[in-house]
Parts: sequence; C-alpha cells; structure tokens
Amino acid sequence: MGWLWIMQAEAKARHIFICAGEVSGDIHGAALIRALQQTSPDVRISAIAGAAMREAGCEQLFPMESLNVMGLVDVLKALPRIRQIGRELCEWVEKERPDLVILIDFPGFNMRVGEKIRQLGVPVLYYIAPKLWAWGRWRVKRLKRAQDRLACILPFEERWFGAKGIQANYVGNPSAAISQGGWSMAVLKTRLGVAASEPLLALLPGSRKGELARHVPLLLESFLQLKQKIPTLKAVTTRAPSVTDIQLQPLLDAGVQLLDRLEEGYALRADAAIAVSGTATLELALWDTPTVLVYQNSPVTMWIGQKLVGTHCVGLANIILDDEEIMPELLQAEASVEAVVQHVLPLLEGSDAATQQRAAFQQLRQRLGDSNPSEQVAKMALEMMA
Repeated sequence: MGWLWIMQAEAKARHIFICAGEVSGDIHGAALIRALQQTSPDVRISAIAGAAMREAGCEQLFPMESLNVMGLVDVLKALPRIRQIGRELCEWVEKERPDLVILIDFPGFNMRVGEKIRQLGVPVLYYIAPKLWAWGRWRVKRLKRAQDRLACILPFEERWFGAKGIQANYVGNPSAAISQGGWSMAVLKTRLGVAASEPLLALLPGSRKGELARHVPLLLESFLQLKQKIPTLKAVTTRAPSVTDIQLQPLLDAGVQLLDRLEEGYALRADAAIAVSGTATLELALWDTPTVLVYQNSPVTMWIGQKLVGTHCVGLANIILDDEEIMPELLQAEASVEAVVQHVLPLLEGSDAATQQRAAFQQLRQRLGDSNPSEQVAKMALEMMA
C-alpha cells in the first residue's frame, strides 16, 4: 500500500519551467516560485534563472545572466548566443515535456520561444504582459501565438488584450503589493537622522548607465538650487543592484544619503521626489510621495519613441490614471534645472499641487487593488495543469 501511494504521488507531481531574462523578471520569478511551493509543495521547477530564483529553489537550465545584456552593441554581439539558448530551450522542452511553461516579461526573447513551445503542444502562461498598448501593436498576432493565457499587472490591460482575442487576466501589481507596508515617512526620517520638521527630497536618477550619465547632473544641480531656497532641505537616493556607488558619487559628495533598496521595510515616503521615468515613479505614487518625472535621451531615440508610443503620458501612474498628467512630466529640453526647481518647490512647501497628487494617488491604489500577483499567477498555473 505504501509503494502504491508513493507511485501515485510521483505520478501527480507537476513540472513547471519558468523563463526570466532580466533582473526584474528574476525578482518576480522568485516570488512566483515561493508561491508555487506554498500551494503545491511537490511541484518541480526548472528555469532560466537569476540569483533570486536560484535562491528561491529551482533547477537551473541556463543562467539568466546569459540573456541579460544591455546596449545595442552588446545585444548585437550576444545575438548568436541568445538564439542558441532559444534553440536549446525548445529542444529541452520537446524532450522533457514540462506540464507548463511560464514566461516572465522579456518579450523580445519570450514571444519567439513561446510560439515554438506551443507548437510542441506544451501550454504557455505569459506573466507580465508586453506593453503593446504603448508601442509595438503590430506584435499582437505574435503574442496570440506565444501564449495560452496572459497574466497582466496593469488593470486596463485585461480589457485591451481581451478586445484583441487574447485571454488576459489582471492579477494585481507587484509594486502595489509591496507598497502596502514599509517605513512611514517619520520612520524613514528617523533612520536617516532627519528631523521631522526638515523636508526630505528623494532623488531617483535611473538604473541604466546612460540614464545615470544624463540624469545625475540634472538631479544634483536641482537639489543644490532647491537647498539654496530651503536651507534645511535633506535628500536621499537609492541604488539598484546594477548601480555602483561611483555612478552616484556626485550626489553622495553633495550630502545626499544612500538608502539600500534591499533593507527590510524599505519604503521611500518623502515630502517630494524627482525621478526618472520607470517603475520607480509608480512606486513613489503608491507611497504617496508627490513627484516630478524627468527624462532625457538622444533626440533620435525620443523622436522614434514619440512616433511609436500610443499614450500621451510616459509615467505608469499617469497612464493608469486615464493617461492624464497628474505627476508633471518634464521631457528632453523641458527637463531643465530651472523647470525642475519650479515644479518641485511647491511640492516641498505642501501646496495644492502636492494635495492634488496625493488625492489622485489614492485613486491609483484603488484601481490597482491589493491582490498578490505571485499568488494569483500560481493559482492560474495550477488551473492550467489540472
């Protein structure tokens, strides 16, 4: 009887393959692995994994670092290797026949392999929908061929993809789930040695090399000019895993404090913020921090982007809030030190502009909800394997 039970248990054991191609995907993948292990302890998980997923517990097929390259030149050099990994992955899937493949974001690679994996008869769950509503709408047909179900992390995406014949479900937003806890502004100021009466400004210059080179000088000079107007002003910045102290050194030399994003309870609830467009601006909105969004890039890149992007705003919080500029967006030449100071100063002084942003951020939190996306995706995965 005991041997029969063991054989039945082994027969029921499920095998899931997860593919992450960049740092953010690795973090989401690790959270998903933990959720899967909690709901189905006997599940076997193989993966293209980074450090976070490896620590969470999975069998690594390829290291994520083999795919995670930045910059046009480096990408072109890595293309043969990336294509080879794609071929070997499909060969492995054909041989091992996992019960489900979960692809996380990274659309350039994942949509191609998703098509081929489905042709092998293996179901595919795509987690974190490609932002085709913003750019690349012509890729909708490829996405339809690359997945069986789509897990979205922005609430309007469910309807947008559904209208195009894709079975999409909103599973919650990772930033919304994280932002519900963490340090209050009072606790953050205490940790930084900032008095309750002293205004605190968050400075987030981006995480990529080009972003840092362009935006660190802008944020530094803006802070220095704001400090002339508010002598008690203090500032804090954070460092993404890919960023070195040297890249932030001009800010640190000016007295800006450095906060580790990996600290337990991390939350950047400040009086105001200047932030480069990206996930950080959504996090700041969810932490109720009035923010001015800035972004500079090469004229050619921005011109192409303006032709391809299908939204008025670039900030995620603004896009979710009906594509309206709740959080001021200063782009290219508009992102001058003078303009930044002009927009940030009222926020630090607690003007109506700050009050209006915070009122909109409350609506943003309501729209995103409080679902845990990892738990929801794990539930979808088990449903697809039932």
